[in-house]
Amino acid sequence: MTRFPCPYLKDRVEWTEGRERHIAERHPDLLPQHRERVVETVADPDQVRRSIRLPAARLFSRWYPEVRGCKHIVVVVVSGPPQRHWVIAAYIARRLAEGEVKWKRS
Repeated sequence: MTRFPCPYLKDRVEWTEGRERHIAERHPDLLPQHRERVVETVADPDQVRRSIRLPAARLFSRWYPEVRGCKHIVVVVVSGPPQRHWVIAAYIARRLAEGEVKWKRS
């Protein structure tokens, strides 16, 4: 398991080998090539949205002009008791999904 800082959550985020393998299987355009960008997206996002599908999830996104001709990397982080945060999904997106914007880089 990898843990990395998330200043927005003021805590560390877990990324298990199982979730990383799952993301790599479903999104081979993202992993393993852009693994460091996934971590960077959580550590320094352009925007954080609340998920409309999962109330306990936040969508961290960051725009990368060099990723597949200008795309967002989106990382879905779930938070639960006791003060635990973990990556459940990550993908490359042309547009951002709906959801209440909780924070945006100025």
